[in-house]
Amino acid sequence: MQIPLKRLDRELPIPERAHPGDGGVDLYAAVGIRLVPGERSLVPTGVAVAIPAGFAGLVTPRSGLAVSSGIGIVNAPGLVDSGYRGELKVILVNHGAETVDIRRGDRIAQLVVVAVEAQEMVEVEQLPPSSRGEDGFGSTGS
Repeated sequence: MQIPLKRLDRELPIPERAHPGDGGVDLYAAVGIRLVPGERSLVPTGVAVAIPAGFAGLVTPRSGLAVSSGIGIVNAPGLVDSGYRGELKVILVNHGAETVDIRRGDRIAQLVVVAVEAQEMVEVEQLPPSSRGEDGFGSTGS
């Protein structure tokens, strides 16, 4: 699948997979920021995309940032709808105990494009039964 991409910052690399077969492409920080523990920041990536109808983009954390410095994404995964044409931005948060510097050009997240089915909510008086029923949080054990 080809996804049209507009580079808003020509000095940053075009997002691409790190390895053949990877599920996502790396997104880069268009600005440098400093995150103290508990702080969050909206970080631009310098790119905009046109995700085809029938698909959506999921902005996911990079596991390396999470394990090395406690950096995550506040609303992970972030959702990019197919009609959105603005710059991709990532809400980073520092869950660690140390201040973290993100440099311009650092890989900060991944974009994974997935197929989505058109959905229509249909109001009913009663839902069909299932083996799980209404059991929720923690119902399957720790």
